Amino acid sequence: MTQPDPRHLLGTFIRAHRERLPPPAKAFGRRRTPGLRREELADAAGVSVTWITWLEQGRDVAASAAALARLADALRLTSAERASMFDLAQKRDPAPATAHADLPGSLLTLPSLMTVPAYLLDRTWTARAWNAPAAGLFSGWLDDGTADRNLMRFVFLSPLAQDLIADWPERSRRLVAEFRADYSRCPHDAAFLELIDELSMKSELFARHWKEQAVLHREGGQRVFHHPARGVLRFLQTTLLVAAQQECKLVCLEPA
Repeated sequence: MTQPDPRHLLGTFIRAHRERLPPPAKAFGRRRTPGLRREELADAAGVSVTWITWLEQGRDVAASAAALARLADALRLTSAERASMFDLAQKRDPAPATAHADLPGSLLTLPSLMTVPAYLLDRTWTARAWNAPAAGLFSGWLDDGTADRNLMRFVFLSPLAQDLIADWPERSRRLVAEFRADYSRCPHDAAFLELIDELSMKSELFARHWKEQAVLHREGGQRVFHHPARGVLRFLQTTLLVAAQQECKLVCLEPA
């Protein structure tokens, strides 16, 4: 099978979504093709007709992220379609990530369905839901009604984290590298920037790790805790991404 050309894949995608749109209400004249004409799409996106034509033809034409964002709006793409278009164009969407302040109840109930310690993190790694085993494990974070629920604040600003997490210096370094991977997907996100500034100011260790520019995917594996009441506890951690809202993570800890 011939390797597909990303430019032709992008062009085919744009044309298909242009043709599915209804013509303007005041459109005149006989229309030989369905959907919007290229001229109409170009006008709605604030770009030239030639640019649209060359994109659809799969030519090697410059396509900035800002122009693609206007094109995505003009095409009325869903979030999944928009992400697909930017993937095909090999560009990063300049639109800020949605906050999803109100997560659906079906998502928030996931940790309660687990028998092992489990918690749900949002895009800035703030715990939004957790079960009783997780509250019992994470002393000073999920068991205290007055505690800050952000995982990074707990790890770097709470003395309890240093006692609870075995090999805390190494684990904290890896967490920063994993956190940077998420930040890199939306580097203009205000909530991320505020959190990074706060941690850099309050934690010398975080500031040092952040300047290292290390990046890691969030990995599973063995986790060891020194619990104040239960002693040494060992788990195998698995992190699951939620398909509908991929900025959320369900973290599960299976006793090892």
